[in-house]
Amino acid sequence: MKIHTEKKKNIHWNTMRILAAGFAGAILLGALLLMLPICNNEPIAFMDALFTSTTAICVTGLITIVPMTQLTVIGKVVLCVLIQIGGLGVIACVTGFFLLLRRKITLGTRVVIAEAYSAEGPGGMVLMIKNAVLGTFLVEFLGALIYATVFIPKYGVLKGIGVSVFQSISSFCNAGIDIVGATSFAAYVSNPVININTMLLIILGGIGFPVWFDVIRNTKRTFKEPVPKKRLFTALQLHSKIALTTTAILLVGGTLFILLFEYHNQKTMGNLALHDKVMSAAFQSVTARTAGYYTLPQDVLHDETKFLTVILMLIGGSPGGTAGGIKTTTMAMLVLTAFSFIRGGTDTEAFGRQITKENFRTGFTVVMLVGTVYIVGTIALLMIESDQIPFIDILYETASAMGTVGLSANLTPSLSRASQLVLIMMMYLGRIGPLTFALVFGGKALAKDHYRELPKRRILIG
Repeated sequence: MKIHTEKKKNIHWNTMRILAAGFAGAILLGALLLMLPICNNEPIAFMDALFTSTTAICVTGLITIVPMTQLTVIGKVVLCVLIQIGGLGVIACVTGFFLLLRRKITLGTRVVIAEAYSAEGPGGMVLMIKNAVLGTFLVEFLGALIYATVFIPKYGVLKGIGVSVFQSISSFCNAGIDIVGATSFAAYVSNPVININTMLLIILGGIGFPVWFDVIRNTKRTFKEPVPKKRLFTALQLHSKIALTTTAILLVGGTLFILLFEYHNQKTMGNLALHDKVMSAAFQSVTARTAGYYTLPQDVLHDETKFLTVILMLIGGSPGGTAGGIKTTTMAMLVLTAFSFIRGGTDTEAFGRQITKENFRTGFTVVMLVGTVYIVGTIALLMIESDQIPFIDILYETASAMGTVGLSANLTPSLSRASQLVLIMMMYLGRIGPLTFALVFGGKALAKDHYRELPKRRILIG
């Protein structure tokens, strides 16, 4: 039993190293490709290429160049491929490539996949990756078709198709990188096709593949059996219920508060019709949860809107998808624990189920590590940059990097190279997860047998 435990922990540790090294290697390779003359209309600095590769692989969206004018068609294709790799994940992409070549997936590889996706065991992992890749391509294809109804009339057939495919991939992967200009989707603030299609792609990408499969599986079962349709939700796994409920609360709540804060702001939505105000508020709420597109200029948002967006960026999307942040399920678990304690309870409960203490400890650790990196990164930017940059804009930029969002208060291109390097590190840590980074450099986890029981004492709290 002890040998089995040690072996499992070694596999877990090796998987963390594979993830960390895989993303780092992809970023470096992407930077080298983006530096090639055939990828650029004019020479590009290595730091800009590195930043662009990082923001693509980490599906963030912060950018120091204007991809529409800087990159050639080949450069845009390279950038699109990097976004796709970053969205699916290195392990999923490698596995998908092996499946395409009809290579046999070994048991060791299946175990690594299971560890990477926090699954119970290696059974069904290859099928899950296959379905995730196929599902991704199907959704991106449908998204591109909808985008094409707008972009083909504007750009022509060939360029319109190219822009549609790029934007669909970038939206689904929650990258938020665009090739339509220097102001993201601001020109389409009143266009329902662009707004609704983008929001749906962002939500589908950010909700996570485990929720996808659970909803599809439960929908098939519900319609085959003569049972109440309410089982579409009640029969879902606990993870799916929490992810869907928290996502809905954040999206609706974010929309209402942004609409309230910005309703009379003449620099953002003040001059829009009521239905366009609601749509732009919803878009801001959705994109703040790790996408990075915008229809409202971010630098002139009210401070209360920026602060709310910072909170949404740090929360992010759901596990097992293309989004970043501490994740919706982690946030929900901590809130539920707090409510349980206030009511005098000792357990974390949701939908008639109890969440394990190991789950809580992992979630609490993630929040602490994300908070630590966010604070350190913010302090670093404050030390490097001049005092003339508003504090809220620094908070906005670092939260965007840490949550792999990509929204910017028009600050990233004007930052010093040192500050951009800080953002690169924050994007990287935000994508692989601070917990992964800590396990890689902190060493292997010890087996339970290696710990000795210490006397228990209470300390003063509050």
